[in-house]
Amino acid sequence: MKFNSDLIKNLSDCFSPSGREQNVRELIINEIKDYVDDFNIDSLGNLIARKKGAGKKIMFSAHMDQIGLIITHVDEKGFLSFSNVGGLQAKELLGHRVIFNNGLEGVICSEEVKDKDKLTMSKLYIDVASTSSDFVKKNFQIGDMCVFKTDFYENEDCIICKAADDRIGCYILIEAIKNHPSTDNDIYYVFSVQEEVGTRGAKTAGYSINPDLAIALDITATGDSLDKTKMDVKLNGGAAIKLMDKSLITHPEVKDLLTNLAKNNNIKYQYEVLEFGGTDAGAIHLTREGVPSGVISIPTRNLHTSGEIFNKNDVIECIKLVIAVVK
Repeated sequence: MKFNSDLIKNLSDCFSPSGREQNVRELIINEIKDYVDDFNIDSLGNLIARKKGAGKKIMFSAHMDQIGLIITHVDEKGFLSFSNVGGLQAKELLGHRVIFNNGLEGVICSEEVKDKDKLTMSKLYIDVASTSSDFVKKNFQIGDMCVFKTDFYENEDCIICKAADDRIGCYILIEAIKNHPSTDNDIYYVFSVQEEVGTRGAKTAGYSINPDLAIALDITATGDSLDKTKMDVKLNGGAAIKLMDKSLITHPEVKDLLTNLAKNNNIKYQYEVLEFGGTDAGAIHLTREGVPSGVISIPTRNLHTSGEIFNKNDVIECIKLVIAVVK
């Protein structure tokens, strides 16, 4: 299976923070529209694509949104106060460049703080590099959002980029759609909104679809770097089959299904227990009377930063596992 680096880059670079997913949604529609039986955009903004069948109703979900910042105050001198949209820590933001949907940029700076470990969002601001109050008033206002400004980097086996969480999950579903196998199952490929602020899109999509089985595609942490995260997941270890995180204990039959499919199809896999965080599956499995759910995770270093790192081989194994589930 050929790895489509251009598509990954386009997804990573697409400006779409939580609640503002329209750009990446249009990109995905253009990629999949000729490969699905139908698709629709629901009231919350989820993109729901379907390959029709008379068998079991299976839902896959990968979230389109990315973490970002929202402007709370605009100073005429060109200094913007902000709050976070999704899981970000103030001490990790200082010095990062950001970009707005209009293409303008800024850099995150700090007021004078004696103890950097006690830095808070209220002490940070964005300098948009202008001395013109007219320019600032014209181009920035309360409610505007921005995301990290990061160059895409690729080597022989890994990629460094922003928004791997969860554009890599979206990539996997796009590739699965393009390689959709013959099956009687009724397959729903969901590209969800607002996961980073509470798995909101997956909750409504899961309720409307009411699937027999749900599988989320999302990144997970690794234990193979120097950040001292204690877990067995590693880059180039294959697709990670989640056993538990803070939002989900994987249904045992779903865990067995994913494991057996990996073994029977020579798909490289590993098990994941994540001691923090959650995914779309956490919301979906509690909808209506309950939905047996699981997660296929992509091992990723530097979560929720401007430079997330993942392995290409792991991505390919995840695509294979999704296709095996579909069959």
